[in-house]
Amino acid sequence: MKIQRIPPIFAINLALLTLVGCVSSETTIASEKDAPAQPLVGAWRSQVQFESGSFATVKGLEFMYAFNAGGTMTESSNYDAAPPVPPAYGVWRRTGERQFEAKYLFYTTKPPARFDEIASGAGWTPAGHGELVERIAISADARSFTSTLTLQLFNSSGKLVEGGGRATGRAQRVEFDMRN
Repeated sequence: MKIQRIPPIFAINLALLTLVGCVSSETTIASEKDAPAQPLVGAWRSQVQFESGSFATVKGLEFMYAFNAGGTMTESSNYDAAPPVPPAYGVWRRTGERQFEAKYLFYTTKPPARFDEIASGAGWTPAGHGELVERIAISADARSFTSTLTLQLFNSSGKLVEGGGRATGRAQRVEFDMRN
């Protein structure tokens, strides 16, 4: 049996490829392990209570949020139909360890002056918009958060109007094993 000698350049290339493969797989494992967590990303259900402003009398207000990995978010409430308004859309950012800030906007509507306006297609017309700024503190296990909210309301011309206020919120992450 004749043993063939591997040319030195081939042996060096084989050794380098093996080394690069080992380093590359270890680097991938290390970078996945050390990747920053995004604890806010996902769906949340929150109970919100305004302490001031025109929403202070509203009881049982709930928000549903979807925080996206790219820094955008959508919010809808169980009162979106009273008066009818679309969901809110906005952005969020990290402000510290387990601390976030969200800013989202929604449109407001005004009721028809007379019921027959609904039948003629006028219905609820645009009245302006609202802007919510929410400061969020996520729990250590990233399954709940507490928040403070500030609401400002604007008329159709974009001028600040009365009725805004401050609120607090308590949220739970929406998960498949939720019991409520």
